[in-house]
Amino acid sequence: MITYKELHDATNGFSSDRLLGSGSFGTVYKGILHSSNENPVAVKVLNLQRHGASKSFMTECHTLRNTRHRNLVKVRTACSSIDFKGNDFKAIMYQFMEKGSLEEWLHQESEGQIQCNSLNILQRLNIAIDVVSALYYLHHQCEIPVVHCDLKPSNILLDDNMIAHETIGYAPPEYGMGAEVAITGDLYSYGILLLEIFTGKRPTDKLFEDNVNLHLFVRLALPDQIMDIVDGSALCGEMTGEDANKNISSEHIKCLVSTFQLGLACSAETPQERINMEQVYRELIIIRDRFSEVTGTQLLSSPYRPLREKLD
Repeated sequence: MITYKELHDATNGFSSDRLLGSGSFGTVYKGILHSSNENPVAVKVLNLQRHGASKSFMTECHTLRNTRHRNLVKVRTACSSIDFKGNDFKAIMYQFMEKGSLEEWLHQESEGQIQCNSLNILQRLNIAIDVVSALYYLHHQCEIPVVHCDLKPSNILLDDNMIAHETIGYAPPEYGMGAEVAITGDLYSYGILLLEIFTGKRPTDKLFEDNVNLHLFVRLALPDQIMDIVDGSALCGEMTGEDANKNISSEHIKCLVSTFQLGLACSAETPQERINMEQVYRELIIIRDRFSEVTGTQLLSSPYRPLREKLD
């Protein structure tokens, strides 16, 4: 639907200054198409030297062609052609997300200082709801169930309104023992993601050693030491005063405890112990609304509908 030359020109020859990120199967560039009224796009160029990349391209095109949800990144078009040297070339063009990835917002370079321009608690709750809504759609509302398999902050993109969108590592323990890919694996990854969103700590943080991981780190802190593990930057926009910990109420703490408990329930060791995805969604809505009420934040008309409805 689009030529190699158009993508080459849109990305200044796939130059490094247009690089947005890279993964196992490809590299993503920011592009400006002359035909798109200067609106930027994201161009994912597949690494065809990687085994399985061509199959990945076909699977991604087929899957995304048949999915439609407000929290999934929209595909504009695709290119299957040859480059100027005669080599095979495959790329997918997505809508561009102005606010970047969740990874960038959670882990800003701060040199140990709390960054008060980060995401507040309410924004983090809304992002968590966006993500679980998309996962439920993929798992239960598509004609053929889709397992994400690569849920992590760098794959969650934020638009101008700070609404989260997923693209099609936080692997569950059963995958390491040869278990087949399943929706319960995504549920584990979501649980770890939820813990990371509210602690601000990656599961690979150097803090976690000697058999301590993010799940155990949170579990040992609940409920009495919860304020020791909450990402301090998340409190800047919600509480006033120099010491946000002194201004947080017992109702705020209850909301945070409930959120962490959901993350733990999702990331339980075995698939059978993990909570249902629909229940996670409904519990997060309740927590978000309760937190808004406690902080006196008036929610605008909610974009969230019952999960049984497909969202365009």
